[in-house]
Amino acid sequence: MDPLEQFDRLGPVLGGVVATIGPDDLDRATPCADLTVRGVLEHMIGGATAFAAAFRGEPAPDVAVAADPVAAFGEALGGLAGAVQSPGALDRTIAAPFGDVPGATFAGFVVLDGLVHGWDLATATGQPYAPPDALVAAVDAYAREAIVPSMRAAGMFAPPVEAPAGATPIERLVAFTGRAVS
Repeated sequence: MDPLEQFDRLGPVLGGVVATIGPDDLDRATPCADLTVRGVLEHMIGGATAFAAAFRGEPAPDVAVAADPVAAFGEALGGLAGAVQSPGALDRTIAAPFGDVPGATFAGFVVLDGLVHGWDLATATGQPYAPPDALVAAVDAYAREAIVPSMRAAGMFAPPVEAPAGATPIERLVAFTGRAVS
């Protein structure tokens, strides 16, 4: 499954989780170390905005903290999806937090990040989270190749944890990224 198809499949799942987040949910803790729901949303808004610019070959704009991160998330995600689909985006070299990589490679990382943070948000807010199995399988295969020890050492990912018996594919993926799955 190519990165554009992954984005197409992730968007509705992630958007559905975020759309049901209310003001009372924003201060809830998430499985993402030290981040609340608001913190995860702000991280994703900032990343989506910066990464959209990178996929368009532009400098990253400054991102103000959103008064309504749920509303700002939809705009940022839409901008990122449009940028990834723009001509030449996947062929462009992207200055990623972990070094320069081809756009197609970085798009896979962005989908991984979105898929895992979607689980963080769903878990924190008590929502079901059932991304398509084919998407999870493709992202899991990517993650096992892309997440290198230096990323864990730099704090981008925690050490993998063991998923419980009977874990779903998404739970196995998030455990690989260092999240505790109960």
